Amino acid sequence: MSMALATAVVAIGLAAPMASAAPVSKPAPPYTYASCLAATKQKGESPSYSKWHCDQLVKKGWVKPPKH
Repeated sequence: MSMALATAVVAIGLAAPMASAAPVSKPAPPYTYASCLAATKQKGESPSYSKWHCDQLVKKGWVKPPKH
């Protein structure tokens, strides 16, 4: 019984690093920069504060960067 247990422990030990080595893809931001600006305008933020606010959300990855 101890040989089977040792084999199981070794198998789990070898499988764990392989499972964690898989690349984790980050989902694309769901919101556009224009929709962010529209939402901040609805909330009554000033245009300069809205731009700053949306830029901060781009840095966090919650909003797609604007297209220039």
